[in-house]
Amino acid sequence: MNNSSHNKSTVNPQTSVQLAKKIPAPIARKIAHKMEVHGDQRVDNYYWMRDDERKDSAIIAHLNAENDYADSLLAPQKELQNQLFEELKARIVKDDSSIPAKEGKYWYFSKVSGEQEFASFYRALNKAGDNAQLLLDANERAKDHPFYDLGEIAISPNDQLISFAEDTESRRIYTIYFKYIDSDELLTDRLEETEGDLIWANDNQHVFYVKKDLQTLLGTQVYRHQLGTAQSQDVLVYEQQDLSFYMSLGKSRDDSTLFIHLEATQSSDTLFLDASMPLAAFAPLTPFNEGHEYQADKLGDYYYIVSNWDAKNFRLLRASVDQIGDRNQWQELLAHNEQVLLESVELFNDYYVLSLREQGQLSFVVQSLRDVSLRYPLTFDDPCYLAALDDNPDPQCDSLRIYYSSLTTPASWYQFDLLTGQRTLLKQQRVEGDFDSQNYACERQFVTSRDNQQVPISLVYRKELFKKDGTNPVVQYGYGAYGIIIDPSFSSSTLSLLDRGFVFVIAHIRGSEMLGRHWYEQGKEAFKQNTFNDFIDVSQYLIEQGYSAPSKLLASGGSAGGLLMGAIINQAPKLYLGIGAHVPFVDVVTTMLDESIPLTTNEYDEWGNPNEEADYQQIIKYSPYDNVAAQAYPHMLVTTGLHDSQVQYFEPMKWVAKLREYKTDNNILVFKTDMDAGHGGAAGRFKSLQDKALEMAFFISLMKEVG
Repeated sequence: MNNSSHNKSTVNPQTSVQLAKKIPAPIARKIAHKMEVHGDQRVDNYYWMRDDERKDSAIIAHLNAENDYADSLLAPQKELQNQLFEELKARIVKDDSSIPAKEGKYWYFSKVSGEQEFASFYRALNKAGDNAQLLLDANERAKDHPFYDLGEIAISPNDQLISFAEDTESRRIYTIYFKYIDSDELLTDRLEETEGDLIWANDNQHVFYVKKDLQTLLGTQVYRHQLGTAQSQDVLVYEQQDLSFYMSLGKSRDDSTLFIHLEATQSSDTLFLDASMPLAAFAPLTPFNEGHEYQADKLGDYYYIVSNWDAKNFRLLRASVDQIGDRNQWQELLAHNEQVLLESVELFNDYYVLSLREQGQLSFVVQSLRDVSLRYPLTFDDPCYLAALDDNPDPQCDSLRIYYSSLTTPASWYQFDLLTGQRTLLKQQRVEGDFDSQNYACERQFVTSRDNQQVPISLVYRKELFKKDGTNPVVQYGYGAYGIIIDPSFSSSTLSLLDRGFVFVIAHIRGSEMLGRHWYEQGKEAFKQNTFNDFIDVSQYLIEQGYSAPSKLLASGGSAGGLLMGAIINQAPKLYLGIGAHVPFVDVVTTMLDESIPLTTNEYDEWGNPNEEADYQQIIKYSPYDNVAAQAYPHMLVTTGLHDSQVQYFEPMKWVAKLREYKTDNNILVFKTDMDAGHGGAAGRFKSLQDKALEMAFFISLMKEVG
């Protein structure tokens, strides 16, 4: 269908934003590319935009033209963008340090100061940090690179060497380096094309790492490297043939055992090796069973296993070292609960700590190993919050460190005495400026969906600016995939919206595990439409309850949340004034049919495999790119990174081109590509604020026009 055949109209004449257009919108050329699957023929006029090498001059020119158009159209917002950037930056403490954590004989911590984008890492022999030794200055390492991401840092068991991983291309392909700590001398060893994670054997001479396939960007091979040798001499110790699994490495809580972890959407597998015998072979920890998901860790003579074996929401089991291979011998420590999701367990010599989630809220339970009657919960104050086990590297410790934050409470670090449960605040992140948490309120509510499910939402607003009469602008955020839970946590950036009268809402839609495993299963594969329905139903609730109005409702999401944005604007475009879609996964059918694209094969259990006709028919119904229609769409800001390895740049590029062809309105559609960044956007604590300021300025400017 040709763009010129449509009569243009706005979503709502009262919400049209008239910004000075200095240059016309780029119109992409159309080259028909026919694809037929299961007897269904599709024609993709923008398939030509894919270039895996990212060197095609016509594609680069079109991306640059889109960037020029976006800059031109958003030029009136530039002053506001700069103002917001300075606001966001001004709230960040310039000189800051982490709380030291003891591992072995050293206390480890990081520092950042002034205008530095990255942290420096130190260790000392005492908690006060006296005579601290510099381990790594990430700013020095990053100074010659437009993009820099520091991956995993690991210290050798004898404390003499440090390994660190770096990505300077934003493709999540890491090079691993080694350095003598005392002399600051780099070794000649250099491990390229890796996942970035590394584990040390206990002989201090051998390390293991995951090698990446440069086409699919999957980690499929584990290699053993001996220090002082070339990477070409490294030994392949394991190769995973089933590309539906993600691979990672780990070390047991007692440092005695090395692990290869294999995780598919619905199955787990683990291999192990004695850390003192690096030349031996990895072996299965327990026989593989399709559909069995588990996490296992070892401390002393026992393995502790969080398992879904006969337990959808998982249960905790224990097995001695000689019984771990036979799960019929495993002893149950915590039974399955249909109302409570067991997320993880943290092991200490005398205790273990359970992470549990009930009705969407995380809690912790301490269990003594010496006194089975000593069992108690750890409590917090806010109605909704994020809490997570923090850095607890020493299993001999009798205290537990927890990271805590809520929509109104800045990042906080608590220490709990494991014997008494007594809580001590170690640090709360300072917010520069006139921030006072008492000026803000957060709420936890449940919204009844169209199929009578209770969808949790978290809201935050500034008290004196909030009126429940439909006059407040609302930014509704969502993700809804992979079981990932977006817990309500503090963001100093969001204050710039709240202080201008915005309400910020997180919709905890199906596809996450917020309400347990079933909440995830009801938002994936054949049930994926529930994710979109939930988000739309929350939007309608916010309007009906007076939190907002269609002329003041904005939505934002990235990656799988960008897919969410693409689906809701196809299915309910009149509900939203504006949309922010970032690195959006929108070309679902074509991507999931192409096994050469990174991550495709890993995700059949998430989206379905369109090579199967039933799955194809499900996906084609909601795939945003395939369902772009001749209709009016909201104002839209779309962003991506040229080097994105998770969602390739050409997905949003094609989507925007097709939207320009079909949409029947005069609303803003701008597309920004960071030519240096990847999936996570710009790196560094200040550079990343530019992306946030861009979307905030876009949303605030829309509201100024509406009034």
